[in-house]
Amino acid sequence: MISITEKTLQDLQFPTVLETISSICNTDIGKQKALEIVPFKDKETLMTALMQTSEYLSSFQNNNAIPNHGYDAISYEIKFLAIEDSFLEVGSFKKIATISETTNILLHYFKKFDDYYPHLNAKASQVEYTKEIIKLIDEVIDKYGEIKDNASLDLLNIRREMNLVRGKVNQSFGIALTQYNGLGYLDDIKESFVQNRRVLAVLAMYRKKVKGSILGSSKTGSIAYIEPETTLRYSRELSNLEYEEKEEITRILKQLSNAVRHYLPLIIQYQDFLSDIDVIAAKAKYANRINGILPTITDERRLYFRDAYHPILYLNNKQKNEITHPQTIELHQENRIIVISGPNAGGKTISLKTVGLLQLMLQSGMLIPVHERSETFLFDRILTDIGDNQSIENHLSTYSYRLKNMNYFLKKCNRKTLFLIDEFGTGSDPELGGALAEIFLEEFYHREAFGIITTHYSNLKILANELPFATNANMLFDEKSLEPLYKLVLGQAGSSFTFEVALKNGIPFGLINRAKKKIEVGKVRFDKTIATLQKERSKMEKTSQTLKEEETKAREESKKMETINVKIKQKLESYQELYDSNQKIIYIGQKIEDLAGKYFNNKNKKELIGEFLKVIEIENSKRIKTTSKEIKAIAEKKKEVIQEVTVQVEEIRAAKKEKKLKPVIEKPKPILKVGDRVRMFDGKAVGSIDKIEKNKAVVNYGVFTSTVSLEALELVEAVKK
Repeated sequence: MISITEKTLQDLQFPTVLETISSICNTDIGKQKALEIVPFKDKETLMTALMQTSEYLSSFQNNNAIPNHGYDAISYEIKFLAIEDSFLEVGSFKKIATISETTNILLHYFKKFDDYYPHLNAKASQVEYTKEIIKLIDEVIDKYGEIKDNASLDLLNIRREMNLVRGKVNQSFGIALTQYNGLGYLDDIKESFVQNRRVLAVLAMYRKKVKGSILGSSKTGSIAYIEPETTLRYSRELSNLEYEEKEEITRILKQLSNAVRHYLPLIIQYQDFLSDIDVIAAKAKYANRINGILPTITDERRLYFRDAYHPILYLNNKQKNEITHPQTIELHQENRIIVISGPNAGGKTISLKTVGLLQLMLQSGMLIPVHERSETFLFDRILTDIGDNQSIENHLSTYSYRLKNMNYFLKKCNRKTLFLIDEFGTGSDPELGGALAEIFLEEFYHREAFGIITTHYSNLKILANELPFATNANMLFDEKSLEPLYKLVLGQAGSSFTFEVALKNGIPFGLINRAKKKIEVGKVRFDKTIATLQKERSKMEKTSQTLKEEETKAREESKKMETINVKIKQKLESYQELYDSNQKIIYIGQKIEDLAGKYFNNKNKKELIGEFLKVIEIENSKRIKTTSKEIKAIAEKKKEVIQEVTVQVEEIRAAKKEKKLKPVIEKPKPILKVGDRVRMFDGKAVGSIDKIEKNKAVVNYGVFTSTVSLEALELVEAVKK
């Protein structure tokens, strides 16, 4: 049975999340329900709620947007219908009809798209689909919110009679208006309306000359408003009919109220269903804002939040265009407790609150901003001790209040508990408070509870180092500026950087040295060692990052060099071939030059021709050697080709045999028409047919025309009709 106290909800700022979700809701009832969200008591109901929110969130990405589910609340109508013999006004029935129609649309939609929204459809299928309520109301009230003439036979007759009488009123009034206007008794405005009745605007001096009933006068008294005597009788008759109409409408509304009262439980269910969908939609919209997802929920004792964001901080920073740093935290059977240490304002408390709030949100049916590979299991209790716990109303000091809280922890803490304690052990003498905190931590550890604490106490850091299934952690700081890096690192305690921070904030160096002498040397050395280790870790982190960047650059440079080398090699090979070719030409040229010199000296043609032939024969012998090698290679290639062709010929023969066995169904050749785009069977150029004469067509290729046999043409695109 899951049990989480109001104090835990307040400590983790859960109401702030609920206020945001409430503000996203469309309806007043939905807003109220959102503010009342609490962690679910059992896993089955929780998983259903999470899946419903996840399905609604998916509707933002797919093309099946869920229909509108907004409505005007009918809480007043529900209360009124519960009273026997009461009846609703026309506007109330319109609201009931609208809420029924909206529900029906949603029920039909979820049923249609059950593949997309199985859990939402499962919820919808618990609500009855009926059009009877809408039908009852539509028979009486029109789309403008007026009672229909044919709502009853009596009403129809009354309204017909009223129309006739109104005609008589207007006719008699028109006669009187013409008569007295002709006599000059009327003011320029001639007529007006008083008490919803049509009257003559008679000049005060002539009021006694006009027969009728005075219903009023102007502010100055210069005009008397008189209903003519001829109209009075019909006006009284109309008033009587209006009274009868009102009585008949009351009777009809009572009758309709009794008919709809039969469906009161269903109407209540409709409003409840729509307000639930409103809350689910708001949770999905909130998840969309914070990039929330549904992590894996496992039965194994493991909490692994990768790249987890504090949702309130994330939204606030997003509004200010500031960066929010994610944290990765893991708790499991072999690492049950994390002790985070380090200077203030480094993000220790935010890391602790992030885990608590995300777990709380998840167990309340909300999606959370973590990496998709995150996972967690469900805790029966989440215990918190965060912030200033001084209790003014109970006259308790911070330490007394914290001790009462620790006593509650000791009663409730077990292996299905997550405890989160900020500044553990503070509020009392550091030596004594630290010793008691150490005992509490040991007790929580032996009960196999999961927990995260933040502390400045050295003895708790040492204890976390000694316990096999507990781990120290610290928030990284820049070793030079002492600015927080907002990155949680497991495996090493953090220094409080007490003296370093004091020096940075302008405290004189001499005073800091005096302070160092006041405390035990061992403690200073211990804190100094941790601080040095943290600085070294920060340096290593930076060095590692730099090396990674340099390695990436080196790889990119290596790839570039390889590409250049390949290009250079190709160019060298080309130059080598060109050089060899040029050397051969130079050699032959040199030989010809020598022969020309000899001939110049001895003028012996026979010797010249002989020497020249010798040079040519030597060159030809080289060609023959090369050619013979090439001929051998060609022969080998030819042999391979012949073998391949033989295999292909056999395959073609086999295919032809199969074709002979199967009946060949030839497609009917399309009939070509003027305007069709065509090409020749053995050609690529496409043209259009200008005209057809007998079995030949004149094909226009744009640049030229050609007369071609229709048999030689194939259709590319038929002319559009």
